[in-house]
Amino acid sequence: MGLSREQEVEIRKPPLFMPGERVRATRHVKNDGTYPGKTIGENLVRKGDEGYVRDIGTFLQQFYIYAVEWIDRGTVVGMRARELTSTEKAATVVSEGTAR
Repeated sequence: MGLSREQEVEIRKPPLFMPGERVRATRHVKNDGTYPGKTIGENLVRKGDEGYVRDIGTFLQQFYIYAVEWIDRGTVVGMRARELTSTEKAATVVSEGTAR
């Protein structure tokens, strides 16, 4: 019996994002009750928001959690890799594709 996608051990591979890297949220993220000072269900991050990875931690010795500082919101929220995309890597790919 194989592991499902959710049970894949991410920390066996290097992190997808590094501290200082600019990222964009690919999903809306709401408070599940673990973010202090906000009500449960309140939006913490909206799809398309941009921020910077400040730190990388792990959860359950299985997943990377990226502490992302959302500059426009003035908050730091723990995010999974599936909730983020790099704006820097996307810009590099575009510029490499158009440069001749």
